[in-house]
Amino acid sequence: MNFYKKIYLMVFPLLIFISLIYFFKSIIYSRKLKILNNLYFNLPISFITKRDCNDYYSGLKNYLDDTYSVSIIDKKGFIIFEHNSKNLRIPASNQKLLSTSFVFNNSNIESSLKTSLYIDKKNNYYLSGSGDPDLLLNDLLKLVENIKYSKSIKLYLLEINKNASWPDGWSKNDKLFSYGSPITKLAVNSNSSKYININFISNKILDHLQNIYPNSTVTVDILDNKNVYKRNLKLFKFHKSNNILSLITLANAESHNYTAESLYKNSSNTWNENEYNKIYKWLKYKGLPVQNSSIYDASGLSRKNRVTTNLVASLLHKMTFNNNYNYFSSSLSIYGVRGTLGNVKNDRKLIGKFFGKTGTLSNVFALSGYLYKKDDILSLSIIQNSRQIDKNKVFSILSKVNEYDNCR
Repeated sequence: MNFYKKIYLMVFPLLIFISLIYFFKSIIYSRKLKILNNLYFNLPISFITKRDCNDYYSGLKNYLDDTYSVSIIDKKGFIIFEHNSKNLRIPASNQKLLSTSFVFNNSNIESSLKTSLYIDKKNNYYLSGSGDPDLLLNDLLKLVENIKYSKSIKLYLLEINKNASWPDGWSKNDKLFSYGSPITKLAVNSNSSKYININFISNKILDHLQNIYPNSTVTVDILDNKNVYKRNLKLFKFHKSNNILSLITLANAESHNYTAESLYKNSSNTWNENEYNKIYKWLKYKGLPVQNSSIYDASGLSRKNRVTTNLVASLLHKMTFNNNYNYFSSSLSIYGVRGTLGNVKNDRKLIGKFFGKTGTLSNVFALSGYLYKKDDILSLSIIQNSRQIDKNKVFSILSKVNEYDNCR
């Protein structure tokens, strides 16, 4: 009798625990309680499971070779199709889905980036940026016009060390073009012109102040940002960027590399170093499959990035439980409507139904996002790494998925 009692005492609590998990899962996937949805989003757990769907497997499995990875997860958390889903791939700009999700979760999307003018007790001025991608030279000149007259005017421009301007894995060729511009705090037009650098800005500001105060001795010097303690400074004036949500949309819909990097550095407080491990840790804490992934930047330009479609699709699925999911999905390109997918109209049935992100590098093409079909939202990720990239085939996969009946 004692033996059966021991078995009962061991098994009964386990059954209760399993029942509670299934009950919690059913409540979560009913999506009726926002509090529970957000709780699930923030907990390090995942209820994603596999369910074979014959239409998907019979229609896609033989259509794909080993250069492709595909993951498709339905609204209820079932993996309805996967192909090489755990193979590590170079994601190109699909990397932005990881970094902007991190920013979205760790920032106030209604706030802005500030380019600030500070003053110390000796009336020296300090100009510090936040990597505002839309900042103009005139914005900086107007800001320094707030400096008050003095016989001696000293202004310091705070900038990061140039060794931290480019993430690891950006090629020398990329750095020659505007899409590979250096990531700095005081950047005019996102550093799109290699001639308008911090030295150019310094000279322009010096000339401007000398014209305003011809009888003053004006000096403008550049200081390493990490050597200045802002707690000893008083905020004097500032210039605000567009709000964070607008910038996330710029990074995702238009695939703007500088903006993606700047947003991450502000959100993670890593301006003085190229450190992207915070994205990895955040993904892991969300209970997502980050094993063996390598994250070297926020924009996807680094050839050292390695992720799986399983990770990307799982992240997209879990983002649907964020209370502000609609804002996040609205930041993506829309098939046949806007952004990098705006001119794609291979399949008119997909226009306005797929919200996603493209990714393109040499030997890489990626397409990930949300496909809205009937009463379902599919979170999907497709990545091809090959010397023979076939973009049309990737989009044809999307069309096939749209045609199949929802998995029941």
